[in-house]
Amino acid sequence: MIQRRTLLKTGTALALTAPAFLTHAQQVVTLKFHTFMAPTSNVWTLMLKPWMEKVEKDSGGRIKFEGYPAMQLGGTPPQLYDQARDGVADIIWTLPGYSAGRFPRGEVFEMPFMMTEAKATSRAYWEYIQTNAPDEFKDTKVLALHVHGRGVFHTADKQIRSPADLKGMKVRAPSRPVTSMLASLGATPVPLPLPATPDALSKGVITGLAMPWDVVPSVKVHELTKFHSEFPAASPALYTGTFVMAMNRAKYDSLPPELKQVIDANSGIETSALFGKITQDSDAIGLKAAKDRGNTIITIGAAETQEFIKQSSHVEEAWAADMTKRGYDGPKLLASAKSLIAKHSKGGA
Repeated sequence: MIQRRTLLKTGTALALTAPAFLTHAQQVVTLKFHTFMAPTSNVWTLMLKPWMEKVEKDSGGRIKFEGYPAMQLGGTPPQLYDQARDGVADIIWTLPGYSAGRFPRGEVFEMPFMMTEAKATSRAYWEYIQTNAPDEFKDTKVLALHVHGRGVFHTADKQIRSPADLKGMKVRAPSRPVTSMLASLGATPVPLPLPATPDALSKGVITGLAMPWDVVPSVKVHELTKFHSEFPAASPALYTGTFVMAMNRAKYDSLPPELKQVIDANSGIETSALFGKITQDSDAIGLKAAKDRGNTIITIGAAETQEFIKQSSHVEEAWAADMTKRGYDGPKLLASAKSLIAKHSKGGA
């Protein structure tokens, strides 16, 4: 009789504790992922969605994502970082440059004619932030930091072959350093987030853009422009953009250790390098779209390239001086970024 009561008590205890244990073991966490990129964009279909799918798989289905491209959770692209900070979204992907001057130390990677190759430069960008500006994105848990492929001029009705061709043109600029560069070349820079560019082109608010090939199809730039001016492959890129994928810190901290490990394994320098490679590889898709439409693809000559470099060279000097005024060692930051790009370029892309 005592044995039966003991078994009953034990069974009751197991019945009470087992569901709680199983619930914890099988807990599913749903994360809201928000970005400004269109659902048909290469960034969404070839990079962000596959990343989410990998995290879901690696977690054994315990992490699920709700994807919200094209600002479907509301707000504007410059507000995305704060949405991650405040918990409106759990994870975001955006350009820090949309908030001009807010993340100043990372701007160094957007200097004209500095970027060599996106995979190596993304590794350099990740290491630079960890070593030179660890508090740059302190309000969130940073998952990846990367750059895109080579910046290109896309124009509606005028070919760009030399700096003189830009004089007086209204050209879209994605960030503060590119705004400074365009102004130094005689253009009238118009800072715009990517989703606003088709309307601006259609209405003549801008007559040209600075952007990489990979995003061209997502905003129909190949349909709204006729000419595309690239720089020689042997030269540094006209510019690149910097990106951050960041997570709400409280949400990350609330995850059980094993799910934190899944997020961590899909974050960091190698994820940043992978994102850089994917965006650069996607340039071929945008280039093909322009060629298929019969647009004119221009490769700027070597002598003209040197003139572009010369005329925009003061941009990094002005940036370094601005950093020094803000209390940082501007020349040291600039030298560090260049050194890290060289280091990771030598290490192999």
